[in-house]
Amino acid sequence: MTARSYLFVPGNRPERFEKARAAGADAVILDLEDAVPPDAKPAARAAVLAHVDATRPEFVRINSADTPWFADDVAALAGHPGVAGIVLPKAESRDQIGAVAAHAHAQLAVLPIVETAVGIAGIAALCEAPKVPRVLFGTLDFQIDLNLEGDGDELLFFRSQIVLASRLAGIDAPVDGVSTALDDPVAIEFEARRARRLGFGGKLCIHPKQIDAVHRAYAWTDDEKAWAARVLAAVHASGGSAVAVDGKMVDMPVILKAQRITGR
Repeated sequence: MTARSYLFVPGNRPERFEKARAAGADAVILDLEDAVPPDAKPAARAAVLAHVDATRPEFVRINSADTPWFADDVAALAGHPGVAGIVLPKAESRDQIGAVAAHAHAQLAVLPIVETAVGIAGIAALCEAPKVPRVLFGTLDFQIDLNLEGDGDELLFFRSQIVLASRLAGIDAPVDGVSTALDDPVAIEFEARRARRLGFGGKLCIHPKQIDAVHRAYAWTDDEKAWAARVLAAVHASGGSAVAVDGKMVDMPVILKAQRITGR
């Protein structure tokens, strides 16, 4: 199953690593970037290295290519069999991904985070780069870079570009950025459903309390399942004739959606 939720956990808080794994997210990202102050970077890298295990690989967000920690992060982690993937912040070029891939073990994935204007301008190249199964959208940093105020319509154009580039490259649907709401599951689910409607396949999380709301957003509702069952039943009963369900014509795209919902 393609991950719907990725939960960040600070790389300098090793006592939280196992708690994060048990929180219910589809994937955990051990974070060496935003969550870790500069003077704690080397110790956090050592803590992550001590934790990662080839029998249960995890993702690690390293520091961006324009920082003094990037090269050491890549050298230490990209080839480690306990690292399922490198999450690359502020990704802007295929060369940055190549710098990680040059040290990578065979199964390593690279998940670039698009967080800048330069990154969005080069989104096609990022999606097409080797070892990239999907891309992430770093909405908060992106808003700062472009001086945008808002996470809704303000980002619609850019979200759609990421979805389109991912589809053209034949990779998984992208992952939307974090919600700053921690104790508002309604708001979190709303944000996740909005991203889903736009073609995203998951959401980044910064707290375990966000996970259930994200998973609800990416699950088919009872009404959707009932609709899909009605569509397929009507198609089967029609014997190939034109058919309508709930007052709407059923054509092949509708049938394909119903099959996707029911899994058949």
